[in-house]
Order: sequence, then structure tokens, then C-alpha cells
Amino acid sequence: MKVLIRKATKGDLDRLKSFLTRANLGTDGLTDETIEWFLLLEDEQQELVGSLGMEVCEQFGLLRSLVVTAGQAEKEIFVLFDQMVKLAKEKEMESLFLATNKGAALPLFELMGFEKIGRGELPVGFYQSEHIRHVLNVDNSLFLRLTI
Repeated sequence: MKVLIRKATKGDLDRLKSFLTRANLGTDGLTDETIEWFLLLEDEQQELVGSLGMEVCEQFGLLRSLVVTAGQAEKEIFVLFDQMVKLAKEKEMESLFLATNKGAALPLFELMGFEKIGRGELPVGFYQSEHIRHVLNVDNSLFLRLTI
């Protein structure tokens, strides 16, 4: 199956919110202004089969809303991350961060160049974000950083 990764547009907002809601992910902070920081993974019928977003604070980004439907290959996940890193570089960002409560995912993220960090190493500006504060309240969250 052939897939396409593209930047989301304002016209994708409702469809992306619905997709994330079905995956039991929050849509806080997903607006007309922030949708440009989301990548969509679509199949040949232009059905949404994956997403990856970034919440931006100064020159830092926090990856969010990684969803891929069953049947998507690991390769697509790598390509989504690779495209997000390219977007971050285009925008002259310094670092990307991610939070996960799935310890089993650590080897995958480390393979992509992310390093585990303590929550005290997160940028101060992140604490202004409602989404990030929510993530910080999840007891078993692990944080990782990729320096660009």
C-alpha cells in the first residue's frame, strides 16, 4: 500500500480532530493557527491513517498526537518523524522533545536519535502550555530530547 505524508492545512482541522478523538487523544491546542505544525499520513484513497504534530514554544517543539492505524509499517512512523525533523530544521528550531508513558517505545525513539532526559531539563516555556502541563501530570511519563 502506498502512503503520502503531507503538511496539514486549515481544511484538515475537523478531520484531524475527529481522527485524534477516535484514538482517545486530546485535541487541546489544535486550531487554525497550530494545524500547520501537523503532518498527515494518508493512504491511496486519501483516508487519514496517521498523524504527528508539534507544539511549538520559542525554538523548541514538543511532539504530540502520534497516531498510526493498525497495519501501518514501522517504516511510515520513521518517515513521519523524519519529515517532522525536516520541518523543525526549516523553522530553525533548536530541539524536539517528546513524552511517552510507554517504556517499550524507548528503543524506537533512541534509534531515531532521541535521548532520555529528566523533566527538569524541559524548556521553562513548556510549562505555559495546557497540553504539556497535562502530560506532566501523567505519573509515568518519560521525556526525550533530540537536538537538531
